Amino acid sequence: MNTTKSWIDYFRINATRKRIDWSLQPSISPGQIGVILHSLQAWQLGETSDGKNLLRAATKYARKINDPDYVESIALFIKEEQKHGDHLGKYLDAIGQKRIRTDWGDTLFRKFRHLNTSMESWTLAVLVVENTAQIFYQALKDASSCELLRQICMDILTDEAPHIKFQAQRLAIIYDSKTRTGKWISRNFYGLFFTMTSTLVWLAHRRLFRAGGNTFKSYMRKMNYKYRKTMPGSFRSHTFHRVGYGRLDGLKTYGK
Repeated sequence: MNTTKSWIDYFRINATRKRIDWSLQPSISPGQIGVILHSLQAWQLGETSDGKNLLRAATKYARKINDPDYVESIALFIKEEQKHGDHLGKYLDAIGQKRIRTDWGDTLFRKFRHLNTSMESWTLAVLVVENTAQIFYQALKDASSCELLRQICMDILTDEAPHIKFQAQRLAIIYDSKTRTGKWISRNFYGLFFTMTSTLVWLAHRRLFRAGGNTFKSYMRKMNYKYRKTMPGSFRSHTFHRVGYGRLDGLKTYGK
C-alpha cells in the first residue's frame, strides 16, 4: 500500500516526463477522423474538469482521517488528468477540429458527481471511468495510423495504470473501515454502478471501440476482469457476474 506522500512524489516526478514528440505532424485519413472524432471530442471534454468538487470532497475527507497531504495528492491527480485533456485538445486543433463544450455522457457523469460529496462515491466514479479509459485509449490507438495520436494515447495509458492503483487503494481503505453489513451494501452497489457505467460508455462510444477491435462481449469481458482486479470485495460480490457477462479466468492484460 502506497502512502499519500509516496503518491505525491510519484505525481511530481511523472509531471516532468515528456513522452510525446510534438514536432510530428498529424497523419490521419478523413475516414479515420470520421470514426474517432465524436469520441475524441467527448473524452477531451471529460478530461478538462477543473476538479473543484472533487477537491472539496477530498478536503473534507482529509480532515476526517487526519491526512492533510491527501488533498495535495488529489490536486496533482487532477492536474495530470487535465494534461490529458490539453494534449487531446492540442491534437484536435492540429487536425482542424473543434473542441466541444457539451456532451451527454460528460453531462451525466458531472451531474452524478455534483449530487454527492462523499469520498467513497467520488472514488468509485473515478475508478470506474479510469478502467473504461484504459480500454478506450487502447482502442483509439489501434483505430488510428497517426503516430502523433498513437503517442498521445500511449502517454495517457502510461498514466492510467497508476491512476487506477491510486483510486483502488483509496476505495479499499474506505471499504475496509465499514461494518460487515456496510461492506455487503457497498459490494453490491459497486457492482451495479460498475456494470451500468461500463454499459453506458460502450453505448456512447461503440463505433470507436469496434474500430479498435472490440465487440460488446470482449469489451465487457475486459471490464469484468478489471472489476475483479480493482474493486474491493469483488471476489465475494457477484453483482457484475449475474448480469450475464461471465468470467475472465486467466486473462492477464487488457490490451497490447
